[in-house]
Amino acid sequence: MAFIRRVRTASGATAVQIAAYRAGRQEIVKHVGSAHTDAELGVLMERARSLLDDPAQGVLDLGIQATPRVLPVAVVPPAQGVLPVPATLASSAEPAAVRRDAPGRVLATGSRLLYDALRGVLTELGFVAVTDEVFCDLVIARIVEPTSLLDAGRVLTDLGCRPASYPTMNRVLRRAGKDKYRDKIASACFAHASHAGDLTLCLYDVTTLYFEAEHEDELRKVGYSKERRVDPQVVVGLLVDRQGFPLEIGCFEGNKAETTTLIPIITAFIERHGLADLAVTADAGMLSAGNLTALDEAHVRFIVGSRVTRAPADLESHFHWHGDAFTDGQVIDTITPKTARGKAGKVGDNDVARRAEPVWDPGVHARSWRAVWAYSAKRAARDRKTLALQEARAREVVDGDRAARTPRFVKTSNGARSLDEKALARAQSLVGLKGYVTNIPATVMPAAEVISSYHDLWRVEQSFRMSKTDLRARPMFHHAREAIEAHLTVVFTALAVAREVQNRTGLAIGNVIRQLRPLRSATIAINGTTQTFHPAVPAAQQAILDAMQGADLTH
Repeated sequence: MAFIRRVRTASGATAVQIAAYRAGRQEIVKHVGSAHTDAELGVLMERARSLLDDPAQGVLDLGIQATPRVLPVAVVPPAQGVLPVPATLASSAEPAAVRRDAPGRVLATGSRLLYDALRGVLTELGFVAVTDEVFCDLVIARIVEPTSLLDAGRVLTDLGCRPASYPTMNRVLRRAGKDKYRDKIASACFAHASHAGDLTLCLYDVTTLYFEAEHEDELRKVGYSKERRVDPQVVVGLLVDRQGFPLEIGCFEGNKAETTTLIPIITAFIERHGLADLAVTADAGMLSAGNLTALDEAHVRFIVGSRVTRAPADLESHFHWHGDAFTDGQVIDTITPKTARGKAGKVGDNDVARRAEPVWDPGVHARSWRAVWAYSAKRAARDRKTLALQEARAREVVDGDRAARTPRFVKTSNGARSLDEKALARAQSLVGLKGYVTNIPATVMPAAEVISSYHDLWRVEQSFRMSKTDLRARPMFHHAREAIEAHLTVVFTALAVAREVQNRTGLAIGNVIRQLRPLRSATIAINGTTQTFHPAVPAAQQAILDAMQGADLTH
């Protein structure tokens, strides 16, 4: 007959075993495990009972038919080290010799390992010290499952923590603006990037976030939308380091031109951190004479994408001496006029009669910036394909085969449409070219480094994609500016944590969440105590936890 016995081990733990009498001697059939607490003992006892009660168990290893029975405590002499039943569970109505342990109950489960790992990153970045517990919980909920404020409590409960009430969350968001959480978080981000990142070059870009609203107000306005929507929106500017880690964020009216957002963000960043030297990269949308002049006067070095329409003026000497012939990978380091309408040759900085391109010098070329142009055969093939499609569409419109607004390469004269052969030929001569405007001399940064620095812009674009997809910054349902700014502060903080997790693990934040969220911890009440047990963690997921926290969270 098989029975369950408990034996005190030399280490002080309590071993739970399934044993049986054979030829007058006790023989161990199965060692279930060792317990160090009453809760663990209860769990092991339940497991042992399930082994004995399971009809599929059949015959145990020693060929003994399983018959459930718990060995009374009094049967084994005290010298054998039997653990007595806790007095708290004793029942006056039942003799101690036949008393059983109470069954265990699961009170709750949650993805506590994921929550603790994200909370650890928040703490290491310094965000907990400058905000509060509830705000940090809202950031974690935004990372794990972006949802409304009303539904954030459900997400936090699923993560194994006790959420604040909805009114408390609302008060925290209002306090985030009043106590300037964003400024504090931006300072913590700068400190982290200064220590662990690369601030030799910052990247800037803008995006739009739309609202599920019918009417405009002072902030939410209909403007140019990157998603081609006609809803009220706001314009958001984001400054990141070379790895995409966020440094500064700003919110502007929805109809504000992108070019007018650059200077306020850069100025705020410089003033906040007392910087004397900064280099920033932005795309061609930021190219304006006012922006570049303002940056230069603020002693900010810049690399900005140039529009291909400026190539004929910038490369006039090249076209004069070499025509439109380029070799794959060819780089031309020259100058470009500071004014969009000017020509470098006409302002006296570039002499077309001279074959050599001028080397930009801020002291000599006061009316020009440095321009770097690069030719790529791959880009040329892509541009030719695009031009071919545009030409075909233009011919269909001219021939009356397609009804559409006037497309590119179609000109209208006296009410008649015709193909703009000159514009088409000019565009075909510029395929494969990409330009960059900068105020950094060639002695400080070679042309190849200018190009590679500009190409780092994909990191800020990736951060915007993360904020829109993984963090679901849009659409917004807030209507007051205070609430909108608080929402962006939560998204900004969540983006910083997500980028740091990605940098540490090498995995996208969505991938990390998918792998860690199914690891459920269980809170169990048994033997008069309550204890939380973490799940068994596979090696791949343990490696992610180690990378995030630098420690084994399961112990």
